[in-house]
Amino acid sequence: MAQPILQVALDFVDLERALIMAGEAVDGGADWLEAGTPLIKSVGLEAVRALKARFPAQTIVADLKIMDAGRIEVEYAAKAGAGVISVLAAASDITIAECVEAGRQYGVKVVADLINVADPLTRARELAALGVDYIDVHTPIDVQMQGHFPFDTLRAIAAAVSTPLCVAGGVTSATAADAVNSGAAVVIVGGAITKSIDAVAATRAIRQALDTGVGTATTLYRRATAETIREVLAQVSTANVSDAMHHGGVAPGIYPLQPGLRCFGRAVTVRTAPGDWGKPVQAIDQAGPGDVLVIDAGGVAPAIWGELATNSALSRKVEGTIIDGAVRDTTDNRASRYPLFSRLVCPNAGEPKGYGEIGAAIRIGGVPVSPGDWVLADDDGVVILPQAQAVEIANRAMDVLERENRLREEIRRGSTLGAVAQLSKWEKK
Repeated sequence: MAQPILQVALDFVDLERALIMAGEAVDGGADWLEAGTPLIKSVGLEAVRALKARFPAQTIVADLKIMDAGRIEVEYAAKAGAGVISVLAAASDITIAECVEAGRQYGVKVVADLINVADPLTRARELAALGVDYIDVHTPIDVQMQGHFPFDTLRAIAAAVSTPLCVAGGVTSATAADAVNSGAAVVIVGGAITKSIDAVAATRAIRQALDTGVGTATTLYRRATAETIREVLAQVSTANVSDAMHHGGVAPGIYPLQPGLRCFGRAVTVRTAPGDWGKPVQAIDQAGPGDVLVIDAGGVAPAIWGELATNSALSRKVEGTIIDGAVRDTTDNRASRYPLFSRLVCPNAGEPKGYGEIGAAIRIGGVPVSPGDWVLADDDGVVILPQAQAVEIANRAMDVLERENRLREEIRRGSTLGAVAQLSKWEKK
């Protein structure tokens, strides 16, 4: 079997950053450099020309995702220096045939991208008959964020066609070998390299995994499922989550009693009257390890939580407590190192009258919280991840963290946030 090809997807909107990253990827062992769709949309085929001029020994992939006008798009991408050009598998057979014919005329390869095709196996057989050079089994970023990956589809198609296959969609140093074992001749990697602090080392690790068949574990670039969401939430911040939710999800005005503590878990919700600590204390007995108590106490004093409630929650291994209301016994609570977040602190408590309910839909800081929603709290405050979107939000938060890691490294190397972000270029006109 031929050595697998490592293609690095340069999905930037800034050509200079893409060229810097391309250099690091080549130093790490990349074979093909992809002018990603965002890059081509931003600067056009100049991205292909610049990459070919800077890296003449590498094959340059123009990820045009052609949907129409196949002949002319292939012709001009080829003349710009592309060696491989992508067409969408969802395009008409006529367009794909035009791409294939133009590819032969201009000496370039055509890859058909199965992104968002309803029946990829059937379409792969049709693409093979149309004569494309490669078929790309591609799980798009937005679908990856919901915890889906391409390998099952890749294996099925590999068993059905002889056309060489590419695979794209969340490949990391831990899964690159699986991609090859599942039938990929070309392994396309984006974020696991382009968001890395050390892209040379990241590329080298993936290159090694492809060549040896042995993966390397990584804590970043992994996407959560419902079963593994805790692994992601353990790494991201409330700021990451808020960015992932388009700056939403924040329960304003609720902050930690003690800096440096954080908690995350499924919400056990409580509604109680101001100062009535009956239902909050009863809810401790219903919560389990990893749960977070989220209490709507009207946002006012008196306190509905104190040091004895904290000790009780610790004995139940509750993850933390978030209160839209007041707490007391500050010194003892801080000494316990229990994650406790509240709107107010006061010395006086109310009475346990038992008003309210456990397990109801509530609001804290005006943000709705339902039982089973995911909650994350840290020094910046509290965010709520609705249960139905929690996996996607967590994965997008991880993507935010990974991108910021790379930006931080570029700033450390001597750039500035304004320069990296190209603020003047991308201001809304």
